[in-house]
Amino acid sequence: MDASWDLVREHGLSGLSMRDLGERVGMRAQSIYSYFASKNEIYDAMFHEGYRAFATSTGQALEGGETPSDQRSTARLMARTFFEFCTSDPVRYQLLFQRTIPGFEPSPESWAVAQDAYEQHRLLLAGVDIQDQETLDLWTAMLTGLADQQISNDPGGDRWERLVDRAVDMLLTYAQIHTNPESEKA
Repeated sequence: MDASWDLVREHGLSGLSMRDLGERVGMRAQSIYSYFASKNEIYDAMFHEGYRAFATSTGQALEGGETPSDQRSTARLMARTFFEFCTSDPVRYQLLFQRTIPGFEPSPESWAVAQDAYEQHRLLLAGVDIQDQETLDLWTAMLTGLADQQISNDPGGDRWERLVDRAVDMLLTYAQIHTNPESEKA
């Protein structure tokens, strides 16, 4: 798996070849097929591994340090953790959050890991009053959009990263108004 990740980081997701992978691990390409029936099975194993890393990063961010005492700070921490996870490894981001490999569909087992990670994230967001599906969809669209902009337009910089807290504040204000119409009158 490490060799597969190294190759896609060097050549892009579509640049993974069984021959190069075989050379990298000291095997013939045909021997790789005794471990994986196809290149899509390798992508599937990478997808599975990537979502496990995503779930771990979210849990560690909220458990590993001093947990913020207010909802807004917690939401900002969650957003920055997600953003950093995405931008720290653009190829993994593409595999997990974009559909860049023609014909690749994660296996039911790998998709279940992705759904579990999503559910974990959804439950954490419910704790900061992001509970309805539309607001959750806005959350994911906002953060993947910022991550995509950072990766595409300012790799290695912080132009879009600087907007994360501001975007979270806007979304939380929207969510408060949306769930409590009386707030809009104030």
